[in-house]
Amino acid sequence: MRKTYKFTLRKQSDFTGVYNRGKSHGSKYVVVLYRRNNRDYSRTAFVSSKKVGNSVQRNRARRLMREAYRTMNKKIVPGYDVIFVARNTINGTKCDEVQRAMFGAMRAAGLFE
Repeated sequence: MRKTYKFTLRKQSDFTGVYNRGKSHGSKYVVVLYRRNNRDYSRTAFVSSKKVGNSVQRNRARRLMREAYRTMNKKIVPGYDVIFVARNTINGTKCDEVQRAMFGAMRAAGLFE
């Protein structure tokens, strides 16, 4: 069965638009960047830079953010492109701490239904 990537940011131009013309809210472990996308669904991306650490630490940071987002019982308002950027403080944290940080940043941004 083929997996669809309709709800994932893929193009460089989409990332650039969110970075340059979007808004942001930060927390201890994660920065949330967002922008309206004029679609009836939201797209997400999970990013960790080399500031986070080596490849093992960066991949773990992305996995933590994806799992925290997946287990949130609230959904993002349709019509937004959202990028979750890991901070280097995310190393050594548990999933529930990351989830609380993501929830706080998303609530401050007004991204919940």
